[in-house]
Amino acid sequence: MTEIIGYILATVIGISLGLIGGGGSILTLPILVYLLGISPVLSTAYSLFIVGSTSLVGSVSYMKKELVNYQTAIIFAVPSFLAVFLTRKFLIPAIPDALFHLGDIEVTKDLGIMVLFALVMLIASYSMITERNIEINEQETLKYNYPLIAIEGLIVGTLTGVIGAGGGFLIIPALVLLVRLPMKMAVGTSLLIIAAKSLIGFLGDLGNQAIDWQFLLIFTALSIVGIFFGTYLTKFIPGEKLKKSFGYFVLIMAVYILVEEVIL
Repeated sequence: MTEIIGYILATVIGISLGLIGGGGSILTLPILVYLLGISPVLSTAYSLFIVGSTSLVGSVSYMKKELVNYQTAIIFAVPSFLAVFLTRKFLIPAIPDALFHLGDIEVTKDLGIMVLFALVMLIASYSMITERNIEINEQETLKYNYPLIAIEGLIVGTLTGVIGAGGGFLIIPALVLLVRLPMKMAVGTSLLIIAAKSLIGFLGDLGNQAIDWQFLLIFTALSIVGIFFGTYLTKFIPGEKLKKSFGYFVLIMAVYILVEEVIL
């Protein structure tokens, strides 16, 4: 029964990406860990493949509308690709299962990943709840602050590698503020970056994780169906209005994870 619910929620992941251009990875990890009982480390690998594949499909419509800035994507993505692949290939396997002890409490790698993920969720929820529309002149010349964009890509890539989150809530503001991309182009470019770095990160897991391909492909296919549905719903439901409500939901989920992992 829980597996059926999990498959149903897979479509919700895609709908989220289609409606607000993000939030897919925020939902994926809790569904895999708490509902389907998959270990956090393996769930982060699955999350990379699911979110990466779904974002890739979602980015196609932006490409057709010429709402993807490929130069920006390359500048951001190269250090991000390197960071996420090295993190999944070498850093995650090198982290010991038992990190340290706090009195009689053993802090494990799984616990560390979930707590870090919850903290990222708190930041994401704050970003969604307090987001302000940034007006960008469509005719404004794009400015490329190469060092800052590269550093942002490196940070987001490492974070993606550790917790399996695409990081759209970090990428989109960076593209708007650092490059001055219009919001729609920032979303399209972000989806392409998320897709590429997530799938490259997943390649780092091959050989390190035992992948259940049947489950993963079915879950991903349902998520892709969801993104088509979510994109269709944008004709009737403004994504920006939903983002703040989704932010409060993410905040509740973050608090739940911290209570579940740290207190209970």
